[in-house]
Amino acid sequence: MRRCLGGRYRSAGRLGNTILYTAGVAAVTFVSWLPSAAAASLDRPDPEVLTTESGSSSRTARRDALEALSHVMLPRDKAKLVRDCVRSTTLYRRLPTQEFDCHPDLLRFGLKHPEGIVDIWRVLEISKLSLDPAGPEQWRLADGYGTVGTMRMLYHSGDGSQGTLVLHGRGGYSGPFAPKPLTGTCIVLLRYSYNDTPGTPPNRVCLKTDAFLDVDGLGFEIVTRTLQPLIVTTAGWNVHEICLFMGHLSRTASENPLGVERLSARLTQIAPAQQQQLAMAARRAGGAAGDITEEPDIAGRLASRWMSTETQSPTGGTTR
Repeated sequence: MRRCLGGRYRSAGRLGNTILYTAGVAAVTFVSWLPSAAAASLDRPDPEVLTTESGSSSRTARRDALEALSHVMLPRDKAKLVRDCVRSTTLYRRLPTQEFDCHPDLLRFGLKHPEGIVDIWRVLEISKLSLDPAGPEQWRLADGYGTVGTMRMLYHSGDGSQGTLVLHGRGGYSGPFAPKPLTGTCIVLLRYSYNDTPGTPPNRVCLKTDAFLDVDGLGFEIVTRTLQPLIVTTAGWNVHEICLFMGHLSRTASENPLGVERLSARLTQIAPAQQQQLAMAARRAGGAAGDITEEPDIAGRLASRWMSTETQSPTGGTTR
């Protein structure tokens, strides 16, 4: 069976991801929905994803994140959302900084249209997560295991070499990992920059993610006393796996842009104009490879990293 993105629930918390989105990214709510381990053997190695800075909850990291947020120009209503969450933070975490290869056009697509990346996962049958548009730069999410919420893009800026995004999430979790339903709010600061050092691959990007989680009411004690180590571990793994997927997508597009273009036509959660944006991003990533014939099983190649003989347990864990 295929291993779903979200196959092993190590925590009742999600410190969130954008990408994707890459993918991150996605945003922060509660339950983890990314893969927990390498799956079936491949005919070639995974794209390289390096952790260049360990995760941290230090005062230094937090001050740096707050300083970056202070330079983000937001309307009064959006600034209040950030201020309220940051001032009453239950848990702050800088997730491990990741460095990987991803074409800038594909990364920008994933950050601006995370529902497109999630829809690719749906087509590949490697995730139960749903991320449905709920307005301009707003989404509703559900993972099928007890997590529901909303995500909103408060700010984004950048170009082909660097960028900054601020996401606001509101969500809840009800399930076996918490004695009572948990609700809360989060702010995610995402910064990316491409390495222009001579001799470095041209599409090498560094992704830094800071998350501020504000849990409501008595959930504060549950998180701080019981779930915090699990949240931190799972969130770091989530970021790594999102970056790995985006690396796979970028490499596939560079080798077979027409195959990714055909895949984009199968996506139902994005508009035709966004399908075209993904197709054009794949063509730019492919460059001279743009005229090759479509690979017969491009979806299978993309999904193979997250395929396994393991079966899913009723709680979302895996059994051998």
